Amino acid sequence: MAVIFFLAAPLAQSQSASASLTLPDNPLPTLQQADSPKHSVPATDTVVPAGQSTSSQGTQAIPPLTAEQQLRLQEKQRILGVMATFNTTQNHNALPLSPRQKYQLFFKSVTDPWPFVLTAVVAGISQADDDFSAYGQGMQGYAKRYGAAYTDYFTGNFFGNAVLPSLLHEDPRYYQRGKGKFITRALWAAGSTGWCKRDDGTWGPNYANVAGNLIGAAISNVYYPAEERTVSDTLQRGLTVTVEGAIGAELIEFWPDIASHYKRKKAEKRAREAAQKNPQGASQPTPQSPAPSAPSSH
Repeated sequence: MAVIFFLAAPLAQSQSASASLTLPDNPLPTLQQADSPKHSVPATDTVVPAGQSTSSQGTQAIPPLTAEQQLRLQEKQRILGVMATFNTTQNHNALPLSPRQKYQLFFKSVTDPWPFVLTAVVAGISQADDDFSAYGQGMQGYAKRYGAAYTDYFTGNFFGNAVLPSLLHEDPRYYQRGKGKFITRALWAAGSTGWCKRDDGTWGPNYANVAGNLIGAAISNVYYPAEERTVSDTLQRGLTVTVEGAIGAELIEFWPDIASHYKRKKAEKRAREAAQKNPQGASQPTPQSPAPSAPSSH
């Protein structure tokens, strides 16, 4: 969390000070523009049919993307080409998801390779710290920690991003702000775990996320060691997942700024190196034409 704030704060402040930088509600640079252009999400929700010109000659209205088409674009989003960010949208006017689409998004998220890789890291750290010591060490202990960590992730997402959002008509996605002062965006991202958009377009408390995390923590008492099944431990696990979600939202919010900053720095470095290798070609003096002579008087 501290690393994200350290990297993002100067970037956000420098962007706010620049009068030439404009960022719409769909934050630019987009998440995928920062990583891989082939997966970038269009800033507009319209599709131009093949062969149709966008010039003034075309008078037919271009149909907007459907909710299903918007969802398919979201399911291609990643940070660094690895970290899946399917539950993120850059369009504050995104169409609401149907219950079927919410379950589809949940299933896509929990079956992607990314959570399995992340779970492997979490289980390894847990084993190194000897958390849940009753699991023991060795491969058997690691397997138990891995299974527990992934089951936590699965159940939390199942209730927090599919079941409860469908019942409560809440949108399980994180809406990137993408503009404004650093502190405003940081608070927006942190507050997303407790505040969300609803299917009717209004905003309100994120009951599904908070309750889903607590339900997942309660279910985890089935497979966690007996000494870890106290009420305080259960609440701590549920709240920890909620805080982790806020940290993830901070990374997603500021990643386009971080990636854009370092891409710009890299391009500037290449330009300096090219200028050093070819100092004569870097700046050729512009030949000046001779000044016209004054007319002679007779």
